Amino acid sequence: MLEGLASLPLDVLLSPWALALLGLVVGSFLNVVVYRLPLMLERQWWGDVAAQLGDGDSFKRVFGLAAPERLALAAGGLEKAIAGLAPLGLARPPSRCSACGHQIRWYQNIPVLSWLVLRGKCSACGVGISLRYPLVEVGTGALFAALAWVLGPQWPTLLWCAVAAALLVLALIDWDTTVLPDAMTLPLLWAGLVAAALGWLPGLSLLNSVWGAVAGYMSLYSVYLLFKLATGKEGMGFGDFKLLAALGAWLGWKAILPIVLTASIIGALVGLLMKLTGSLREGRFVPFGPFLAGGGLFVLLAGLPRVLDWMGW
Repeated sequence: MLEGLASLPLDVLLSPWALALLGLVVGSFLNVVVYRLPLMLERQWWGDVAAQLGDGDSFKRVFGLAAPERLALAAGGLEKAIAGLAPLGLARPPSRCSACGHQIRWYQNIPVLSWLVLRGKCSACGVGISLRYPLVEVGTGALFAALAWVLGPQWPTLLWCAVAAALLVLALIDWDTTVLPDAMTLPLLWAGLVAAALGWLPGLSLLNSVWGAVAGYMSLYSVYLLFKLATGKEGMGFGDFKLLAALGAWLGWKAILPIVLTASIIGALVGLLMKLTGSLREGRFVPFGPFLAGGGLFVLLAGLPRVLDWMGW
């Protein structure tokens, strides 16, 4: 079968239809990443808390006193609780219903189709399955198809599909948790620099990629710093700086302003709509990461030269 696929021409293997199907499958996995990666990080953070509570030398260096016994007891309790948790990774355990624990069979996990056949409900307990699962699958398929259409049947298209998938995951995680994990933003940044160095990004030199990363990080960091100096408050997270740096590494320094402008306009409109409908979360803020990711995808699909031409550059 693999030999048969390898014999197909690129215009078939990397056609919009073929990549749309690939996107549906990848989208199913992205749903797992969006749900599990934040939980995996939280487990890690609690482990860090346990280690810190149990570090008597650190407590003495900071507070000048011997650590109270209750801290060591708390650390031991946390470590025991963490050790008692079932293993959790992106591949294991198999997918289960969050309500009843029913293990989802392979034929119940076919992208979009299984959700439709099951009518959006668990086959065991009947609890509803979020509409977001098939929407992410369809959205990933649409993104992959759009990239195939815009970039054409060439191997770098698969690279951009991977970037689009990462941006989609980051956008959803940030929307859910207001966290942009270093475990994704930093590899995305380094991958962009490496891809440019290897000549895998036509029209983007390594120097342009490096300055794109620098401009992406420093532009938002400067805004953050000025806002903090003026108000004493933090108006943005460091994950946003790293995400824009990653986008700069993949798209170059000229893409930074169009991405930020697009993200700001869409973010402002969404924030206003949420305010009018009373759906703003506690603290009355909207995470910026999803809109940065959306701005990057917009520039990628529209084409940087076209976007700069629209801006009169």
